Amino acid sequence: MSENLNSIDEKIIRILKNDSRKSFVEIANDIGMSESAVRRRVKNMQDIGVIKKFTIDMGASNKTSAITLISVSSAADTSNVSNQLLGLKGVDVVYEITGQYDIATIIVAPTISEINSYIDEIRKIDGVSDTNTVIILRTLVNSP
Repeated sequence: MSENLNSIDEKIIRILKNDSRKSFVEIANDIGMSESAVRRRVKNMQDIGVIKKFTIDMGASNKTSAITLISVSSAADTSNVSNQLLGLKGVDVVYEITGQYDIATIIVAPTISEINSYIDEIRKIDGVSDTNTVIILRTLVNSP
């Protein structure tokens, strides 16, 4: 996790990742703390940006996901390209990364054909020099 978090904060995050609807009372019982202490820790983690939002995972659906690795030309601003990617339909997550590629995106669509059309839009962004896409076949999640 983060070096700014202690082991109790990390436990709280693991619990919330597994079930973000779990009440502060239930979390407190799980880790042996008071409800108010858990509430305060979660608020602190929100205030410093460790927890950005609470969301839902709809589980298995009829959607297809892909990871697209993107190279940005040396003359382009990677942050600008990332911000443009966030505005595209189908782009769920954007990561700025190190290595052979500069950006990785998660694309979600009902069909592979739609994923292909989203990738075509990515390639039109000024500064994108190369893409490499893989379709996600199965997702496994590590539970706490």
